[in-house]
Amino acid sequence: MIRFWDNVIKPILIKQNPKQIIEVGIRLNGRTTIKLLEYCKMMDSKLTVIDPAPDFDTSAFEAVFPEELVIRRNNSLQALPDIRSADIVLLDGDHNWYTVYHELLFIEQLAARTGSFPIVIVHDTEWPYGRRDSYYDPQLIPQPFLKPYAKKGIAPDSIELVESGGLNVDQNNALYENGEQNGVLTAIEDFLQESAFELRLYRLDSNNGLGIVCPASGDELAVMEYIVDTSGL
Repeated sequence: MIRFWDNVIKPILIKQNPKQIIEVGIRLNGRTTIKLLEYCKMMDSKLTVIDPAPDFDTSAFEAVFPEELVIRRNNSLQALPDIRSADIVLLDGDHNWYTVYHELLFIEQLAARTGSFPIVIVHDTEWPYGRRDSYYDPQLIPQPFLKPYAKKGIAPDSIELVESGGLNVDQNNALYENGEQNGVLTAIEDFLQESAFELRLYRLDSNNGLGIVCPASGDELAVMEYIVDTSGL
């Protein structure tokens, strides 16, 4: 998400002044995480990071930001039910329908308890994973929701995986793009159709896509409209 920091994420933080931020998935050696922590230190806010296996040693972050940072080394669907407060949630974990849909369900349950739906920022809402599942650990996905998959690459001109080359050849990618319950964007759309909350989705299509889910009225809506219109992304 770091590519969206200056034009989207930072302006949202400035406008909303969140006190409880949740980040699911640490990416690129914590480049977004450190930005969030710097914000939290300045604004007396808290960051909870959820990731079962961060791809770098987080001890330096924990040493420098002991008051701001909590790391939960667990997968999101196990950790999110224990969250008691959230103003903004950033989702960049496992990029498949089952995980993202249920992450949003847990956030909705939190919102039902607190009376306020947080702003939810979701990465990878466009190609290649907007309409195609990817699985970090296929064993974590219940069988009815697990698409046939292979460690083969993805190409923009093919709905099937390609036999050689392509993108993300080392990941467990669904064999086919599109279809029901397939991909990050599909999960968001399905959730919004069923949610008891009146919510709106904003989409930015650059850098693999960013989706912003927020209440469909009130200050959050005005903030999102302004930021999306002025982001240039």
